[in-house]
Amino acid sequence: MTFEADNFLLVASILLFASIVISKTGSRIGIPTLLLFIVVGMSAGSEGIGGIYFDDPKLTQFIGVVALNFILFSGGLETQWTSIKPVLWRGIALSTLGVLLTAVSIGLFVFWISDFSLLEGLLLGAIVSSTDAAAVFSILRSKNIGLKRNLRPTLEFESGSNDPMAYFLTISLTYLVVNSNASVFELTWMFVRQMILGAGIGVLMGFLNIRIINTIKLQAEGLYPVLVLALMFFTFAFTDILGGNGFLSIYVSAIILGN
Repeated sequence: MTFEADNFLLVASILLFASIVISKTGSRIGIPTLLLFIVVGMSAGSEGIGGIYFDDPKLTQFIGVVALNFILFSGGLETQWTSIKPVLWRGIALSTLGVLLTAVSIGLFVFWISDFSLLEGLLLGAIVSSTDAAAVFSILRSKNIGLKRNLRPTLEFESGSNDPMAYFLTISLTYLVVNSNASVFELTWMFVRQMILGAGIGVLMGFLNIRIINTIKLQAEGLYPVLVLALMFFTFAFTDILGGNGFLSIYVSAIILGN
């Protein structure tokens, strides 16, 4: 199928409608919504009944980055600082060391059972090392799940803040696979720079965004969501251009803005 503007919108709208209808049914019987979305996508793909062939890594990356911006920003807005403050360092440890240990464990296992090299196994581990923020937020906030003590805010904070670490590991290991002579010092400095700039710019942009939203006077109230989206994308892009981790910046600024 050759996608033009009209049939692309037609197919996209049908898939979205089907996903929403199926997810409504699935939620009644306890099936995770995201799993049903995946099933719809697989059914529509080249190996499914839809037969739609898609092979565009650049477009996939762009859509993924935009979607993750929305997911992290939404999760940050709904995260209450009073609930995550007692578990702040525990969440940070899980979202950094926890992700690293998960990536290493999976990487060593893949290296042991397959013909992948050690770096390739670690790269695969890094790709799947982080929990899915959208899934965690959806499950914890749509169901009345009784979790003891601070387990719920810990899970929410960890799932929203672990993507920057997984992103860094994936980029670094990809770089090492391609450039085997890369120095550890170079990667360590890149990690420190990305995390410090990501967190710092996130805090700065969070307070700046509050000031902009509260100061600017728009004639139409419907423009305020558009303004927030513009500030969200600017925060990510500005941080990324300066060499920081844009995903961390988005999440931190959203927490400040939401609180």
